[in-house]
Amino acid sequence: MIQLYVPGASVVHRLGAGAKLLALAVAALVLSLVSPDPWGIAAALAGVTALYLLARLPLRVLAAEIWRLRWLMVVLGGALLVFVGPLAAWISTGRVVTIVLLASLLTLTTRMGDLIDVLRRLIAPARRFGVDPESVTMTIALTITMIPVVAGFASQVREAQRARGAARSGLHGVVPLMVRTLRHADDVADALAARGAV
Repeated sequence: MIQLYVPGASVVHRLGAGAKLLALAVAALVLSLVSPDPWGIAAALAGVTALYLLARLPLRVLAAEIWRLRWLMVVLGGALLVFVGPLAAWISTGRVVTIVLLASLLTLTTRMGDLIDVLRRLIAPARRFGVDPESVTMTIALTITMIPVVAGFASQVREAQRARGAARSGLHGVVPLMVRTLRHADDVADALAARGAV
């Protein structure tokens, strides 16, 4: 899950947004192209843990990030375990979890404005092909900020269902979650239109 910025003064926080984005891209590329052994994946996960500690983020933050990935690990790991075996399941699932945890660390230690500035500069050359960098970066920013908002809506829906004594079923929560999400999207669209952003 993509999380929002947590203020801090660590080395990781002070590192430039561009450098962190580049490091994430390189790490994702290496993990995707290189076929590590099980110990390599364990070392990568240990390295991610060390980076969270270097960022002076409490271990509970890392634990919360891992907990948010529980269904990804269960579904992906379970499917791979059944179809290709435990070794491939560990390597592939560990690879994905490592990349997602690194992406979460990026958003936890980097202000959204700094990330958007870097993305705008990266997309700027595409202007000659008719791409509007401002629109693209705004879309990316809205997408990133909407993820925790929708997660919050899902949590509110579950709490409301528990308060009414409703059975815990994901299907019963889909409609109210969609209604809240679409209503929020309309509010955001109205706000952007009022400011002349769209």
